[in-house]
Amino acid sequence: GPATYMPRVEVRVKDTVKATIVQAGTALRLRARQETTDSAGNTRQAGEEWLMRKTGAYIPGVHEEIVATMKPMVLTDYIAIHLRALRNFTDDKGVQRRAGQEWLLTTQDCDTHIQDVHEEVVNRELNIQVLNSSQYCVVQNPWDDQGKPRMGRLELRRGETAFFLRPGETLFGGSILDVMVLEADEAVLLRAKQSFQDNGTRRTPGDRWTVVGPCEYVPPVEVEVIRRYRAIPLDETEGIYVRNIKTGSIEMIVGRTHLLGPDEELWEKPLSDDVDKLLVASQSFTHGLAPSKGDKGRESRDKARVVTFRTPHNSATQVYDFRKKAARVVWGPGLVTLGPDEEFTVLSLSGGKPKRQDQIKTIALSLGPDFTTDIVVVETSDHARRQLQLSYNWMFDVGSRTVDDASKIFQVPDFIGDACKAIASRVRGAVAAASFDNFHRHSANIIRTAVFGKDEAGHVREKFYFPNNKLAVTNIDIQSVEPVDHSTRDALALSVQQAIEITTKSQEASARHDAERKAQEAVGLLERQKLKDQIEAEKARRALLELQAESSAVQSMGQAKAEARARAEAAQIEIQAEVDQAQLRSTMQKILSESELDRIRMKQDADLNYLIRKNEIEVLRERQMADIEREKIKETMAAVGKDTVVQVAKASQEMQAKLLEGLGLTSVLITDGKTPINLFNTARGLVSEEEAGPQEPGGADP
Repeated sequence: GPATYMPRVEVRVKDTVKATIVQAGTALRLRARQETTDSAGNTRQAGEEWLMRKTGAYIPGVHEEIVATMKPMVLTDYIAIHLRALRNFTDDKGVQRRAGQEWLLTTQDCDTHIQDVHEEVVNRELNIQVLNSSQYCVVQNPWDDQGKPRMGRLELRRGETAFFLRPGETLFGGSILDVMVLEADEAVLLRAKQSFQDNGTRRTPGDRWTVVGPCEYVPPVEVEVIRRYRAIPLDETEGIYVRNIKTGSIEMIVGRTHLLGPDEELWEKPLSDDVDKLLVASQSFTHGLAPSKGDKGRESRDKARVVTFRTPHNSATQVYDFRKKAARVVWGPGLVTLGPDEEFTVLSLSGGKPKRQDQIKTIALSLGPDFTTDIVVVETSDHARRQLQLSYNWMFDVGSRTVDDASKIFQVPDFIGDACKAIASRVRGAVAAASFDNFHRHSANIIRTAVFGKDEAGHVREKFYFPNNKLAVTNIDIQSVEPVDHSTRDALALSVQQAIEITTKSQEASARHDAERKAQEAVGLLERQKLKDQIEAEKARRALLELQAESSAVQSMGQAKAEARARAEAAQIEIQAEVDQAQLRSTMQKILSESELDRIRMKQDADLNYLIRKNEIEVLRERQMADIEREKIKETMAAVGKDTVVQVAKASQEMQAKLLEGLGLTSVLITDGKTPINLFNTARGLVSEEEAGPQEPGGADP
């Protein structure tokens, strides 16, 4: 069309095809049913598809069909489109595309895009990557300037910038990174992954170096960031172990802030489990740490920190250096600092009652004085077995604390067990030579003599001295003596119980006798006290009667005095009332007189003020009238004019009279301004003439 079609008899109308409107920015996707030629003259094969982008009405051919209406995809500054070619073709911008090729469309290429039949949309909304001034990223497989991907390469991009990731490009690490802002006490340890120039310094693979703040640092793609760390501040009593990874030497840094170098690392000092527990647990002299099955709830030690231990007061700690093969002793109170090759000497002491080995672990040896308790089973000469609980006071004789003292006190690792065994051996030997009765009578003397021994004079010595480690036992206390045999123990308990019963009954009888005696004495004292109380009561009743008689006499006398005093006071009150009344009347008269005088004075003042004000008003009125009259004359003279006045002065009296009459003036006074004039008389004459009134014509002359 437009036309009129009359079908022939040989033709059958199959369908009426209407035009499809192709709007601006859209396209029709067409498909050929069989080989045909499209509206542009291009030959199309059966099944081939193409786009009709021309705006306007379009009627598809006989062998064409409309597949769909293609809507445009809108691009913005923040969104791009990722496309892939399905086969070799030339796009609408004239660029040759190969099958499988991927590319991006941004606002720099076009504002809208209609998907071609040979294109596949991989990502319809590809967001832009935005980096601010404190961010950077590493792009894997970046594209070069010719638009070709460089597979396996890395490219560093730092803000401020914005870009789209091209096909095949990914962010290394999957995210945008922040620029490392290093403070003055911070550093970052780096390692080169490949050769490159670093600000004029040649870096080879494997090189390690540090960048120390304050600064901003962005690692190049050739660099691997090993770690970021801070300087370690250390007090005078704090330190760290630092190991040089090249030489293997270990150094102890104490009392200063240290920033690890590129070839340094923190070294963790290994210690035994017993030492770890003792360092964490609280120490109190020889009360070390008892063995436990688990370590739950125990704090962990920072193994890179220098191991320190505060030696308590009056104690000593031994440290052994395995490299120098020498030991040193730190006397308390003091701070022990372990070097890299030093270890604590752990003392394993006996404990419990009776003593058992390896019960207490400690690294601080108490110098005493202290005590320990042990249970010893002895047997007398007549085969009576007893269990003794003994307490020993001990101390180390190291008053000067010399090097020899320090080396000897640690000679015996378990000095508690050794001392208890030696004392128990002596006690058993002495008790075995004594009978049961003798031992019970002189048990303390026998034990002290057996342990301490006697000097040349036959006196018991004051201490039991161990020269190997300079330990001295200064006293022995027998806390309890119990039989070992159960039958003997029961018999002894029964005898003790009977003795207690006898003693109790004797004390009860004595107490009962004392109670009866005290009861009789109390009864006698009570009777005596009753008699004394009766005598005192009679005396008090007599005194009461005397006081009652005196009170009656005083009461009658006081009543008479009170009545006389009341009458006198009443008369005095009446007289005083009359006097006061007279004074009040006098005061009243005075007040009335003064009020009347004030009223008269105020009335006179008001009258005087009225007259003064009235006179002032009258004077003001007269002054204002004079001013009005003066203004009137002034205005009249101004209206007449100076020349007219001069003519009037020169004219005859008749002419003057006519002129004055014409001017409406009754009288006028003209002067030269030099001759004095009596204004009072003139004014009086004027007033009298005015009162006389105007004369009739033909009357008498003035």
